[in-house]
Amino acid sequence: MNDPVSVPAPAPVASRNPLRRIYQWVLSWADTPYAVPALVAIAFVESSVFPIPPDVLLIALALSVPTRAFRFALWCTLGSVLGGLFGYLIGYALWSTFEPYIVGPVFSRESFELVTGSYQEHGELAVFIAAFTPIPYKVFTVAAGVAQLNIVGFALASILGRGGRFFLVAAVIKLAGPRAKQLIDKYFDVVTIVTGLLLVLGVVLYQLLR
Repeated sequence: MNDPVSVPAPAPVASRNPLRRIYQWVLSWADTPYAVPALVAIAFVESSVFPIPPDVLLIALALSVPTRAFRFALWCTLGSVLGGLFGYLIGYALWSTFEPYIVGPVFSRESFELVTGSYQEHGELAVFIAAFTPIPYKVFTVAAGVAQLNIVGFALASILGRGGRFFLVAAVIKLAGPRAKQLIDKYFDVVTIVTGLLLVLGVVLYQLLR
């Protein structure tokens, strides 16, 4: 009787979804010696044009070495804030050159004009909310430059918002351990949105009562 022929398992099929492929590429850096430089670089470019948030790689790195979670969050914050300043520069000084490559291919004109208009009412608060919540931060960085928002206020709002978000991710991983990724996937966006709404409510109440 012949022995059964073993059939090798099929190789994983690469996703046809371009965003999914980019997501998998971002995660692939976690197992390389260049993980931290990649984290800084991805956080930098995400703040102006890149579609995948750096949280993906930050979570993977922090879960692999929880004792360094806050250090990874610091690097991620640094890269993101510097990228936000680069986005501001694009909007402030280079908008006529970059506009055809950004409005349309990266985000719609309607969303861009909506964000630019929001600076007339909310200024730095709009930057903080975009930096902290799932709202695309990249739209706000470029729009801040176009609207010529005060750059010091923009930088401070970016540091508080981006740092608050990434250090919150690190804190959840430190506290929750292996369950952290499940908790972040399930609840993180809700928590950041609620926090952002509460902040807006607090500012509105302050303006009404003063």
